[in-house]
This record gives sequence, structure tokens and C-alpha cells, in this order.
Amino acid sequence: MSPVVLILILFTAYTSYKGFKDLSFFHKYALKTDQVLVFKQYQRVVSAGFLHADWWHYGFNMYALYAFASSFEIIVGSVNFSIIFFVSLIGGNLLALFFHRHDSAYMAVGASGAVCGVIFGLIALFPDIDIRPLFIPFSFPGWIYGIIYIFYCIYGIKSLNDNIGHDAHLGGAIVGLLTTIAFYPEVIAANGIVIALMVVPAIIFLIIILKRPGWLYIQGFSFRVKNHRNVDDRYQDERYENQQKVDKILEKIHAKGIDSLTKREREILEKNT
Repeated sequence: MSPVVLILILFTAYTSYKGFKDLSFFHKYALKTDQVLVFKQYQRVVSAGFLHADWWHYGFNMYALYAFASSFEIIVGSVNFSIIFFVSLIGGNLLALFFHRHDSAYMAVGASGAVCGVIFGLIALFPDIDIRPLFIPFSFPGWIYGIIYIFYCIYGIKSLNDNIGHDAHLGGAIVGLLTTIAFYPEVIAANGIVIALMVVPAIIFLIIILKRPGWLYIQGFSFRVKNHRNVDDRYQDERYENQQKVDKILEKIHAKGIDSLTKREREILEKNT
């Protein structure tokens, strides 16, 4: 295992564990629509990738990172690998924010977008690489896995059948693949067809969403905290989140005056005071 991958795994273990034990830490760094889009806490787009809902969530992501990242880093180098990892993380979370921009309750955590970017970057370079998903007894050529996974993400985004951040996965995968191509454009000549088979369906899907946003019905959010929390715990979470919003609004009033508030901020203030 390379030092960069080891550092990512260990640092994510530390921050995820801290988030399990300290809800204020978790809520401070998780990806939340209002905190990013209204209160401009853009650091959450990155920090959310180092939090997880539980140890299963962490373990699954880090196993995938361990399985693919070391080989990928040897091929592309530590600097390019780090760029692809973080750009994929940001791209996945930005796509999730776009899809959920009208859902003030949206919250997500996890490194899945970054991991998908690493996997799809590797597929872009070596489409015939064998990939065997966890718990499946056989492997796929990488390009077949990539095509299936893209359509699975699209289906997951539309169906809302689970609590998985398919939007972040799709965004991370495509951004990771395109960033890898930017570093190694010669792969287009060698692997252009299979790359197109992965990228084009995603682009068509995104164009449809942009032109007909009503086609995408979004509700709920990905990866709520699942540590056997009861009604009182959820009530306290809501109180904490509301107080954070009010505090930010009061700070804004103090700095810029009450006339600087947006309509949404006024509604939040009236509701919670």
C-alpha cells in the first residue's frame, strides 16, 4: 500500500470515528444543502468525504480504495492520483448538491464519489482490467462494469429505492474518468469507444435533467446517521441544526444589517425565534 493511500485510509478512519462519537463534529463537516448554498460553507464539499455513516459504510469505501488505488497511484503517480481523488470527491458532491438544491433537509457523507473516480480513472486507462464487485463470485471486464454501473447510478437516482448517494457516485465516476483522460489524452485513441459508452449515457441523462428538471423527483437524502437513534436523538439533532442556522443569520445581521437577509434566511429566523 502506498503512503498516500495509507494516509487517506487512516485519516478517514480518524475523522469518521470522531463523527460517530461527536454529533456536533459530524454536523459541522457533513454535506448539507443550506449550509453550502445559503451559508457558503464550501469546505463541506470536501470535508464530507472524510465522514461516514457507520463502520460498514467506512469499511466498504476504504476496501474499494485499497483494492484499486495503490495500482492506480503507481501508474499515474502520487500527484496525479491525489488530484483525481479530490477532484472526483468535489465533482460528486457538487452534482449531489445540484440535484438536491431545493431539498433543505439533504445531508450526505462518504468518500464514495472519490473512490468511484479512482475506479473509473483506472478503467479509462485499462478497459479490460478484471473487476469483481464485493459479494459477487465472478468478475467483469472493466468497461462492462463501468457501463453497468453508470446505468445503475442513473436508475438509483431516479428510483429513490435506497439510501445510497447515487448522484455523488455518478458525478465522481465521470469526473474521475475525464480528469484521467485530461492527464493522458492518448487513451482516447486507444479506448475511445468504450469510454464513450460510459460517458455518453451520463451526459444524456444530465442534459435531460437540465432541460426538464421536473423529470427528476428528489426527496430525502443519503446516509442518515444510523446508530440506532431514537426520536429524542433526532429532535436534538434538529434543534442543533436550527440553532446553527439562526446563529449564522444573527452573525450576518450583526455584520451587514437585517436588510442583507435573503427571503429564505428571514423565514428561518421567523420560524425559530
